[in-house]
Amino acid sequence: MRARRRNRRAEPVVYDFRRPIQLSREHSRILQLGFDSFARQATTVFTSWLRTVCAVQLLSIHQLSYDEYIDSLAAPTYMVKLTAEPMHGLAMLEVPLPATMASIDHMLGGPGGAVQPVRPLTEIESGVIRGLVDRLLSEMRYGLAAIADFELLPAGIEYSPQFAQIAGAADVMVVVEFELRILEIAHRMTLCLPFNGLLPHLTKAAAPAPVSERELVKREEAARLLHDRFADVPVEASVRLRPTALHPTALAALKPGDVLRLAHPASAPLDVCVDDTTFAHATAGAKGPRLAALIVGTPKENA
Repeated sequence: MRARRRNRRAEPVVYDFRRPIQLSREHSRILQLGFDSFARQATTVFTSWLRTVCAVQLLSIHQLSYDEYIDSLAAPTYMVKLTAEPMHGLAMLEVPLPATMASIDHMLGGPGGAVQPVRPLTEIESGVIRGLVDRLLSEMRYGLAAIADFELLPAGIEYSPQFAQIAGAADVMVVVEFELRILEIAHRMTLCLPFNGLLPHLTKAAAPAPVSERELVKREEAARLLHDRFADVPVEASVRLRPTALHPTALAALKPGDVLRLAHPASAPLDVCVDDTTFAHATAGAKGPRLAALIVGTPKENA
């Protein structure tokens, strides 16, 4: 068994020399929190603008080369180039043309059916969808506020992935994939961000905030006060025998005068409990007219 476990742990991991730097778990977690927030807000935006039931869900966050990302897109598709100051480089929001056309159809009062034209948008259609895109970018800026205050602005529209050159073919990108569901039809929506431009902001967001001497003094004082206050908080303690297991039929047959055999040995101490947690043992006694319990050690402690 140990040999098998060692063999499993010793399995080699493929190293991709094209991506020498990987997203750490902490960075992935920060991005996940931000884009989860954006997905919830985007659900509200699509539902209110399209006046129909919509849902946006975060599917994955991973690294790809720009060439791999472009190859994963359908052609043609609706792509919005983005500037995101203070992040260096361009980003891109991609929404499949069927989803874009269905959104425009809903906003113009149509049924938004499954069959939609696959072609570039007209000037009127572009004006209709622009308001929805601006609102999505506003919500994305709010979702990523924990990383940096990105100023997301459209910088152009493309329909052919091969012509949307926002980075070199081998450049590493952070690709965020969403599921956009309009009624019962699901679409794949993606966001592409430059890794080198995003990494400094992720590192800064993950770094602990510097603490001044004054802040340290305040934290120590708060910890001391909290400790002192907890020491004065009254809690309800109970002294009880060990529990006795009883069959439901025997419990239902109990009547006045019956005698139960308890599972508590006569020589065993009582349990002193708080919230069902035993923290001490005691023996029964009395102090004047009142019943009392004398704290004693357990057999192990006495040994």
